Amino acid sequence: MKMEQVQSNSSSRKASLSTRFFERVRNVVIMISVARMHIVVIASLGLSVFGWILTDRFLWELAGLVALDWFLVNLLNRVVDLEEDQINRIPGTRWVKQFRHPIWCVGVLLLLISLVVVHLLAPWCTLWRLGFHGLGFLYNRRLRPGWPRIKELYLLKNIASATGFMITLFGYLLASIGYASTSLASGIDWVVVSFLATYFFLFELSYEVTYDLRDVPGDQEAGVRTLPVVHGPEWAKNIVLSLCATSSGLLWGGFVAGWIPWRVAVLAVGPMVHGVLIFRSRRRGVSALDCVRWTWAGSGLLLLFHFWVFLKLPGVR
Repeated sequence: MKMEQVQSNSSSRKASLSTRFFERVRNVVIMISVARMHIVVIASLGLSVFGWILTDRFLWELAGLVALDWFLVNLLNRVVDLEEDQINRIPGTRWVKQFRHPIWCVGVLLLLISLVVVHLLAPWCTLWRLGFHGLGFLYNRRLRPGWPRIKELYLLKNIASATGFMITLFGYLLASIGYASTSLASGIDWVVVSFLATYFFLFELSYEVTYDLRDVPGDQEAGVRTLPVVHGPEWAKNIVLSLCATSSGLLWGGFVAGWIPWRVAVLAVGPMVHGVLIFRSRRRGVSALDCVRWTWAGSGLLLLFHFWVFLKLPGVR
């Protein structure tokens, strides 16, 4: 009898430990979704890659700051995105709704603390950070009742989102070197910087329209005039393919003309891969899972670039 009771208690403890383990895993997955970690990671890796291309150095501290800022802006925007996210079945929305006020308070507190601390350590970045977080605040909020949010304005919403990436990946980066051409790597000049920035802006716009394809039901319900809502999903997919082709072609053309080095031109693979993924989805809709997977795929390509540099494979210099 005692033996059976011991075995029963042991089984109960194992079941309890297993339940707690899976509950913690579930909470981690929810947090990753809520903070949109796929966006946080790809932005941070993008800064790291662009930093190495332009300065010959991996700017890890700056990449960490980019990750922090995108984490905060995503977290705070999830709080006001509830209506659209519920309709679009974005993972983690129920959890955000349940803890809406604590999330907002913690996010604002972390932002204020980081603004003070980072200003003391790197004052050159403060104006760019204020601009980025100001844009993030205005993106989802009305300044006055009845006024549209930036995200409700046709095409401007996409440009605003892409501008956020431009600020964190190029504004932060160029500010960190004092906007001095003497701080650029050998073989890199402002022509190369211009090619890289234009390429990235177009490529980032393709991602913005892709995410709009995911959000069509919620955007229609909320009156958000995105390209897929106004012109239809098929037309929007063609725009994505055009943006991918233009951004990729820009780098290949610059390389053939001798204006940019190979280590910049190789980034053209990113929009080519994204274009293939979009083309394969033409017969079906773009889901939330598609967007997450495709963003992680972009992060994977940036990681491959890191390995290419670390292993000093041909074409790095």
